[in-house]
Amino acid sequence: MSSAPTDGIRERDITQKGYEKKRGKLLAPYIPQIQGVDPSLQIDNRIQASSQAVLPGSKHNKSRAANTRDERFRSDLHTEAVQAALAKYKERKMPMPSKRRSVLVQSSVEACTPPDTSSASEDEGSLRRQGRLATSTPYQGHGPPAVEHWFNRVIQGSSTSSSASSTSSHPGGRSVTNTTSHAVLNVNAAATALADFMAHTQLDNHSAPPDVTGLSERSSLHAERPQVASVRGVSRGYNHHTSVMETADGVPVNSRVSSKIQQLLNTLKRPKRPPLREFFVDDFEELLDVQQPDPNQPKPEGQHMSPLEGDPLGGVNTWPPSLPAALHRWGTTQPKSPCLTALDNAGKPVYTLTYGKLWTRSQKLAYTLLNKLSTRNEPLLVPGDRVALVFPNNDPVMFMVAFYGCLLAELVPVPIEVPLTRKDAGSQQIGFLLGSCGVTLALTTDACQKGLPKAQTGEVATFKGWPRLLWFVTDGKHVVKPPKDWHPPIRDTSNDIAYIEYKTSKEGSTMGITVSNAATLAHCHALTQACGYTEGETITNVLDFKREAGLWHGVLTSVMNRMHVISIPYSLMKVNPLSWIQKVHTYKARVAVVKSRDMHWSLLAQRDQRDVSLSSLRMLIVADGANPWSISSCDAFLNVFQARGLRPEVICPCASSSEAMTVAIRRPPEMGVPPPGKAVLSMGGLSHSVIRVDTEEKLSVLTVQDVGQVMPGTLVCVVRVEGTPYLCQTDEVGEICVNSGIPGVAYYGLPGMTKNIFETIPVTSSGIPICDRPFTRTSLLGFVGPDSLVFVVGKMDGLMVVSGRRHNADDVVATALAVEPMKFVYRGRIAVFSVSVLHDERIVVVAEQRPDASEEDSFQWMSRVLQAIDSIHQVGVYCLALVPANTLPKAPLGGIHISETKQRFLEGALHPCNVLMCPHTCVTNLPKPRQKQPEVGPASMIVGNLVAGKRIAQACGRDVAQLEDNDQARKFLYIQDVLQWRAQATPDHPVFLVLNAKGTVASTASCLQLHKRAERVAAALMGRLNTGDHVALVYPPGIDLIATFYGCLYAGCVPVTVRPPHPQNLATTLPTVKMIVEVSKSVCILTTQAIMKLFRSKEAAAAVDVKSWPMVLDTDDLPRKKSPQMYKPPTPEMLAYLDFSVSTTGILAGVKMSHSATSALCRSIKLQCELYPSRQIAICLDPYCGLGFALWCLCSLYSGHQSILVPPLELESNASLWLAAVSQYKVRVTFCSYSVMEMCTKGLGSQTEALRLRNVNLSCVRTCMVVAEERPRIALTQSFSKIFKDLGLSPRAVSTTFGCRVNVAVCLQGTAGPDPTTVYVDMRALRHDRVRLVERGSPHSLPLMESGKILPGVKVIIANTETKGPLGDSHLGEVWVSSPHNATGYYTVYGEEALHADHFNTKLSFGDTQTVWARTGYLGFLRRTELTDASGERHDALYVVGSLDETLELRGMRYHPIDIETSVIRSHKSIAECAVFTWTNLLVVVVELEGSEQEALDLVALVTNVVLEEHYLIVGVVVVVDPGVIPINSRGEKQRMHLRDGFLADQLDPIYVAYNM
Repeated sequence: MSSAPTDGIRERDITQKGYEKKRGKLLAPYIPQIQGVDPSLQIDNRIQASSQAVLPGSKHNKSRAANTRDERFRSDLHTEAVQAALAKYKERKMPMPSKRRSVLVQSSVEACTPPDTSSASEDEGSLRRQGRLATSTPYQGHGPPAVEHWFNRVIQGSSTSSSASSTSSHPGGRSVTNTTSHAVLNVNAAATALADFMAHTQLDNHSAPPDVTGLSERSSLHAERPQVASVRGVSRGYNHHTSVMETADGVPVNSRVSSKIQQLLNTLKRPKRPPLREFFVDDFEELLDVQQPDPNQPKPEGQHMSPLEGDPLGGVNTWPPSLPAALHRWGTTQPKSPCLTALDNAGKPVYTLTYGKLWTRSQKLAYTLLNKLSTRNEPLLVPGDRVALVFPNNDPVMFMVAFYGCLLAELVPVPIEVPLTRKDAGSQQIGFLLGSCGVTLALTTDACQKGLPKAQTGEVATFKGWPRLLWFVTDGKHVVKPPKDWHPPIRDTSNDIAYIEYKTSKEGSTMGITVSNAATLAHCHALTQACGYTEGETITNVLDFKREAGLWHGVLTSVMNRMHVISIPYSLMKVNPLSWIQKVHTYKARVAVVKSRDMHWSLLAQRDQRDVSLSSLRMLIVADGANPWSISSCDAFLNVFQARGLRPEVICPCASSSEAMTVAIRRPPEMGVPPPGKAVLSMGGLSHSVIRVDTEEKLSVLTVQDVGQVMPGTLVCVVRVEGTPYLCQTDEVGEICVNSGIPGVAYYGLPGMTKNIFETIPVTSSGIPICDRPFTRTSLLGFVGPDSLVFVVGKMDGLMVVSGRRHNADDVVATALAVEPMKFVYRGRIAVFSVSVLHDERIVVVAEQRPDASEEDSFQWMSRVLQAIDSIHQVGVYCLALVPANTLPKAPLGGIHISETKQRFLEGALHPCNVLMCPHTCVTNLPKPRQKQPEVGPASMIVGNLVAGKRIAQACGRDVAQLEDNDQARKFLYIQDVLQWRAQATPDHPVFLVLNAKGTVASTASCLQLHKRAERVAAALMGRLNTGDHVALVYPPGIDLIATFYGCLYAGCVPVTVRPPHPQNLATTLPTVKMIVEVSKSVCILTTQAIMKLFRSKEAAAAVDVKSWPMVLDTDDLPRKKSPQMYKPPTPEMLAYLDFSVSTTGILAGVKMSHSATSALCRSIKLQCELYPSRQIAICLDPYCGLGFALWCLCSLYSGHQSILVPPLELESNASLWLAAVSQYKVRVTFCSYSVMEMCTKGLGSQTEALRLRNVNLSCVRTCMVVAEERPRIALTQSFSKIFKDLGLSPRAVSTTFGCRVNVAVCLQGTAGPDPTTVYVDMRALRHDRVRLVERGSPHSLPLMESGKILPGVKVIIANTETKGPLGDSHLGEVWVSSPHNATGYYTVYGEEALHADHFNTKLSFGDTQTVWARTGYLGFLRRTELTDASGERHDALYVVGSLDETLELRGMRYHPIDIETSVIRSHKSIAECAVFTWTNLLVVVVELEGSEQEALDLVALVTNVVLEEHYLIVGVVVVVDPGVIPINSRGEKQRMHLRDGFLADQLDPIYVAYNM
């Protein structure tokens, strides 16, 4: 994958709106390229710049080019293997993610500093940390120009070339492959980028200057969601541009998005790697595929190993009986003998501590700690107490004094890192350790104490999670001389704790490892014997002296043998990586203790150091010899320094762990040991824990070196990693276990874990223990090779078990870095770990990206890394993320804090700047797609149900005919007659109050006033229109709308209510108005003067063709004329009005309501809600369609109750308007929509106290109904009830209604009848169209609330969507209704009536085949409950699951978008809203990001994880957009299909689009 971008993937996607809105702070880096400068001309320049920019701090590297092969991580063999592996992949194009410009500008503070090439890491390829205080360290040589170069490079932009081979491109001889293959492609890349850029931005040739203000927040105006009610389906005469594709619905699609999706589909067409087993799936249970072991996988064939014994420990009688005794001996007999030399950052010796000084100073400190510190006259410390040692890495002297001071006082030192900030990675866990050890005192130096963060009081701040500590300065005036007669107790060694070393586990928790005096002494003896230490030797120590090998060699064993330690601080190594070699030369050191990193660093700077000699060394101890890449460091180091006196046999790798201390070490040459060994092992074999010396397969091999023989006096064996600790076979990899014969090492305060790790009893294959002594697990994975040499191939911490195969994180890092490493990422700033998703481990790779790597290059690199790992390790990478430079959490001495990185990844706090997810290739254990069984016929279903004793699922409301009540309005056939009758009978009865945003009454209408206004409208229409003409009413919510509605009925016209266009958003809302007017064939528009002005404005002309409007009349100043006579319809079946609404799928559907259906609807609602003229109800709904329209315009006049009308739009400026009105008018029944409820919960959640002070009291409310055409939103209704419980709202008051296009009111809670019930169903069963009830809180449970009570006169049945047969109780099917108030049909303009005819009159295929039903298009089920309804019958509850049109058919199952969306919204706090849809079988997830754009890419992995875990689906595309982009309709329902069209037409201006591979 090395070519430049193809046509479909442009340099960077950008849209007009996105460009205008976020010009990005740094347009500059990209402009030269965009303007058509051939980027290949910039390559030279770039390489020269980078060759200097790599190592700004060191003058020794002038000639090191940017991608010189870096020998430390990979042998040439590995690089070649990676190249060969990549060559196997022919150009497989992957769609590049698209990103908004502003996201390209890395916004982390530190990213603005020059690249931190060393970034203080363990495995880093370079040297000095250049922090923001660039001036604090004097530059050597030409420092500053390098920084300028860095800036220049950012400004010049970088080329899009990426060379296919990793040949070094020195400025002089540029590799041929580079030039030829890329020059051509680069021109194309620039051209396509240019075309792309020009297509979307109207720029002159000189582009706009970059906006340096960086203010990219949007004004709050945009935050409201555009309430789109626009319509899908394009007029037929659309002329197709050649490059425009169409979606299924004839919507033109921008070819760019679709070509990417096409590319994605192409990459997914490859078959998955492991073939899935064939097994029979119970149609219902989704079985996750369990990976079966491959029958051909390698198995161990060797004999069972026998434990390996080390040499016997030589008992030297002259050895002191304990460490304090050794210190006493040397301090008194050899006081002038040097013990420790400390160096400053320039490498000059600052202070040499002699044994005499160490002895007297430790004594002073011991005396002071025991006798001079007290609280309330009690000594603060008693022997055995634990004390924290907080010393910086460059002050070994004070540390040594404090450590031995504690030992002399019999206190237990706990050395920890210096906490630099309150938020250090892992610092909280250290605090937990200190707390659990009961530490109350911390020792530190004066300088260090001054540098710690302080609280306001001037005391050291308490760090997060730390206990309260007293800080004691060990070099201050409080340390006093002990009296003559005081002597520290020097006892023989015992099993008391000597010190506690901290260790961070794989999960990030910190444990304290207690080491007893006996174990410390035994380890010192063993090291002395193994390394042949002699009295007075000089040793150079580069390691951290606080723990592990640095402590064992440089603090403990050195004192035992009166050795002189030259301590090289880490800060000096960063400035001068040769310092340790120079000190070996200067002090003629016999031994040096280093890590492979230190050898590697010194290689980079060795050229000018001709005059050093390493001939004095008899041992170069490589402390991390167990690392898989230490071998290449050792080889390369030997290559260079053999000429300087380094003998090959003095390199001594060793293996150790915090628990087992040193496990094995290669002996120095004078001990006559066998020659060192190397093994070339097959990676495939290793992944099955089998050792196979590789012969033919040269690609995936691991070369390891031995770590010498086991320690003297120990017994070592290798056991199986999981389960019972059986001994391994000789050709099997397992965990190395050690028994040193001396107990006394444990985890502090963790007896259970201690038993597991420190008291393992290995057993033979027959289960017999190999010996009675317990072994310690070392957490090293390895085997014993020939000559009893120990080989280590990995660590338990880095072990990742994927589908039963084992992979080592370090090996994966090495492979990733062998892919053109130095160009795009920092060497050594790379983390590999696994996360558990869907019952298996998934590999995640995170690397720090160089600031100068272009998007295109990085993407190319990422896709090649995936392929390399795939080839060499035969394992897929689940997620590869690049983060800006310097943003990964650091471990105390460089290196990456892996567990913290993993934690951030899982919390969505990593803030990557590039992400590539490959769930399609990795996730191979998904359940099999469901095969649709041939359906059982409807007849056998009924028989089956009868046999099973299940009833057929049908239910009905109360029978209207039998409900006798004094309903006067019943005698009128037409609603307009009811108005005339009320105008005569109760002329002054106020039926309507409209409130404004302030909560005051804006207008009212009595029966007579309304009648008069209607008459005027009728008079105006009668002269102009014919009976039966359709009239569009475009009014804001208010009395005008109601009056003109009745005016139309008086005149015999058919009214169509239309939501007026939004004055600020004419471009999207006016076309919808136009379309409804056209589709409804309205011949006239009635409206207000204000809206009429809008229709005639310039903006309107831009949005629609103004000339084609029908006649527009304003009704503001109609003459007071009475119409000659009222129109009387000949039959109640005549059309009364049209109800137009945009469905959730974005279809504009108008239904025809007859006069008889209108009256029946009003009567049904009146009976259900017990409405009478004396009642008041509050309505906060839009009055344009469905139940909202019926409640505003019809019900009040039919029942005569007073309606308090609250236009929902007014809530935007006053959220408490509706609730205040309910409280003020003491309303018992109120209606609202979900969007109103959401506004109240979000806007008033924190203000309930203020509302109570304003006397808002909701205890009057008996029923508050949410009008909806969807599954009840339980979470919202519950949080609403919970929040307003404080204001007296009864928890039983809130319920929902259900209506749809064929019947606007199927269910309403009403005032009588049982409370709505909630059931929990199994979500997995729903996918198979089954209902299985489960307990609350069980896995995969989904709460469903009943959608209110079925209205009087309404019958409901559940039918099978395909066979149209009736279904049994608790079966999922389509809800069908039969009722006198069903609509009579769709009113559409395209001749599709036939298509939809069966929606309104359809019959069951079996059973009751006579009743005519209407199909609602919603899936649901009926369930008979234990409750009784008003008539004393058992109550049947209807549960609506979701719209059939919206469901997603994926993997043969039916998913409801809302379920996936709920999971996604839960996955991260910054996801404000989510919508999902499918396109060409890919699941597309759109999330709205409420937060900084840095978080956009965090969401990609979290969204993918949660959908996999909870729904067993792989997300194809993740689109991150701004808040308010997901369109909703007036009922607050998401318009997913609009969103889909917007996405495909590239109109969303996304922040980021990720295409999952």
